[in-house]
Amino acid sequence: MSAVAVPITAARPRRGLNLTYLKVELRRLLRNRRTVIFTLVMPPVFFLLFGTVDSYKTDSVGHANVTAWIMISMALYGAILATTSGGASVSIERAQGWTRQLRLTPLSPVTYVATKVISAMVLGLGAVVVTAAVGIPAGADGDMARITESLVLAWVGSSVFAAFGLFMGYLLPAENVMQILGPVLALLSFAGGLFMPLGDGVFATIAKFVPTYGLAQIVRAPVTDDGVSMWAFVNVIAWGAVFVAGAAWRFRRDTARV
Repeated sequence: MSAVAVPITAARPRRGLNLTYLKVELRRLLRNRRTVIFTLVMPPVFFLLFGTVDSYKTDSVGHANVTAWIMISMALYGAILATTSGGASVSIERAQGWTRQLRLTPLSPVTYVATKVISAMVLGLGAVVVTAAVGIPAGADGDMARITESLVLAWVGSSVFAAFGLFMGYLLPAENVMQILGPVLALLSFAGGLFMPLGDGVFATIAKFVPTYGLAQIVRAPVTDDGVSMWAFVNVIAWGAVFVAGAAWRFRRDTARV
């Protein structure tokens, strides 16, 4: 009696982007009021509080005024908050058993991680756009081509923190993970020179080892025209590698659990 071949393709994980799952993931993020407030409201509010002083609108920094410099910094901060929040949402999903349910579906681990990163980047784009939409009418002025380049770099560069969010989401079991990471990101932003010029001295030296340092230098370079040191690129690449490696390590451990 001949054996009957059983097709196994249906049981294999499906690779490639699943648009339905991506839509679900985006809805989940946008329905989280805390996430929306952290990423889409706080950066523009901070800009209005600290970046609209009359003298900032007349003082120049390279090819833009100081108000535009602050707007770009706040856009990067918002994008970092957004991408970190999008990645760290995996912590809540793990606590609710959502990731265990997904392992019973044909969704591949690669697709799952890619969807998390893409949704985080969409949220990061929203943070940049909202901050710019508030900042430009409020007095951010200068070479708009260079300002736009800086805003695009802020969005693209924030992808490093999507990996950071995934890493922390798998590492921290708490459901209030952003209540932990929010103050951490604010501290890193201050220490890395995102909110104010670093100047010289010991704090400027320490800042070179902070994850936000390289991004702050690269993102503002088109406007300030100061050039970017090699150390800034090393900083971004090194921390990006650490975050990706950490996220991959914790992801493998999590998916290996029965």
